Amino acid sequence: MCGELRETVALSSRILAAAGHGDLIWGHASARDPEGRGVWLKAANWGLDEVTPERVHLVNDNGVVLSGDGARHSEYPIHTEIMAARPDVGGVVHTHPPNAVALAATGQALHPVSHAANYFVPPAVPRFTETADLILTRELGSSLALQLGDARAAFLVNHGIVAVGRDVREATVAAVLLERACAQQLMTRSAGGWPSWSPEEESLAKREHIYHDTAVAGVWDYLVRQLPDLGV
Repeated sequence: MCGELRETVALSSRILAAAGHGDLIWGHASARDPEGRGVWLKAANWGLDEVTPERVHLVNDNGVVLSGDGARHSEYPIHTEIMAARPDVGGVVHTHPPNAVALAATGQALHPVSHAANYFVPPAVPRFTETADLILTRELGSSLALQLGDARAAFLVNHGIVAVGRDVREATVAAVLLERACAQQLMTRSAGGWPSWSPEEESLAKREHIYHDTAVAGVWDYLVRQLPDLGV
């Protein structure tokens, strides 16, 4: 099971890189340890596109690496504290995708101008504004988890995003969709005129029609199929 989780976190990382979430060596994805020991987290000092199963390690709630090699990301509390607050969450993604960072910095809410945005809205995507610095403490991680609430994602304003799911596959799909949704809204705004978006009832119907469990699983499978071989 642990080998499978490490492989899935590695795939998640490379999918995120391919989807435009890469930020040099920053950004990370995790999966909940089935034995309750912590999270299987991408190791630090590697780009998302470089992550292999060997570059994923087990980190406990206090930031101690219990299994695996490599330096531990300083923002591990994002993952451990969200999972502590959300028993339904089995995977967490934290990245710095450019369009999501830009949209959040404008102060605009995300609107369902596209299919992708309907995965999140309504209700509004939460905005974490307590700090734009790194989430280095369990207290800040807990505060972020509180702001996230029951949502699928949150904006860390002037910093990045978090996206969650029942497993790391769902969290990855959510992160990919959020960046696409933000890019589509920025494009819409830049074109001028009066942007339109789906009303709440239609958005919820579209979510049910488009993003049912089978479709989300299919999106993950598609994203995996698009990955090039990792030649490292």
